[in-house]
Amino acid sequence: MFAMWIYTTPGVTQAQFGSTDPHSLAYNKGANWVGVLFAAYNGIAALAAMVIPWMVRRWGLRVSHLINVSLGGVGLLSFVFIRDPDWLLLSMLGVGFAWASILSLPYALLSDNLPVQKMGVYMGIFNFFIVIPQLLAASVLGVLLKLFFHGQPIWALALGGMSLIVAGLCTLRVREPVNESMPHVVVDRGG
Repeated sequence: MFAMWIYTTPGVTQAQFGSTDPHSLAYNKGANWVGVLFAAYNGIAALAAMVIPWMVRRWGLRVSHLINVSLGGVGLLSFVFIRDPDWLLLSMLGVGFAWASILSLPYALLSDNLPVQKMGVYMGIFNFFIVIPQLLAASVLGVLLKLFFHGQPIWALALGGMSLIVAGLCTLRVREPVNESMPHVVVDRGG
């Protein structure tokens, strides 16, 4: 998501609107369209927040999070292939589901697996793992784009999309909490 917040405007203005000049009309039309796209993913996230509890009851926290962040990953990857900016709204459907899931399900997974007396400490440590990747992305992503992608910002969105999918797969390694209100949830009792 951090890559999206930084690189969507230069990526969309270059790939979908054909401009890298911030003073051009095409660039400004693209930048305005990014504002619409960001509003769309936030609106979709609000609607997705109503669907996610149903998903969790049906598939559990881990699988639901995997599905949602994978939708976001596919949405970000699609920026590379879509040339009609209107179709980017479809990409934002996946990003909205990912964002709603990111804001809730990791905390639910974590809080159900922590001792109550150490909840604050572990939540603080968990927040390090939100900030550290953002600092790493801010430090390294620009260099990676220059070295491997000829400075084209659209590829930062692709890297962000792939990262979301990998993160979703990593979620499958987290132990599903036992919840009496969800007896049909499969619980991984392995290591």
